[in-house]
Amino acid sequence: MIIKKVLLDTSFIITCVRQKIDFFSWLIDDGYSIIIPEQVFIELEGLSKNDSNAKLALNLIKKNKTPQLDLNNKNTDKAIINYAKKNPDMIIATLDKEIKNNTPNRKLIILGKKQLDII
Repeated sequence: MIIKKVLLDTSFIITCVRQKIDFFSWLIDDGYSIIIPEQVFIELEGLSKNDSNAKLALNLIKKNKTPQLDLNNKNTDKAIINYAKKNPDMIIATLDKEIKNNTPNRKLIILGKKQLDII
C-alpha cells in the first residue's frame, strides 16, 4: 500500500484558514498523511503575533497533532524545494510561485473559494 503524503507550506495553510477551507478533513478523509516542516511551524509562530489567521492555523496544527519535519535549512522555500526534489512522490501544497516552479512534484491547489484539488 502506498502512503500518500502531502507537505504543507505556510502560504497554503494561511490561505485555507482565511478562506475557511477544512484542509485537514479533506486530506485525512482521502487517506493522505500530512507533514508540516518545522520551518513552516516557526514561520506561523512568528506571523501569529500579528495575524489572527496564522494564530488559528497554529492552533489547528497543534489540535490535529500534525507531524513536523526538520528540513535542515533556515530558508523555508529552499528547504521545501530541496526536499521535494529528493521525494518525488510527495505532494506539495503551496501558493508560492518559486516553490511551484522549482518542484516537479504534484501540487495540492485551491480551486475557487472552497475546493482543493491535486494536479
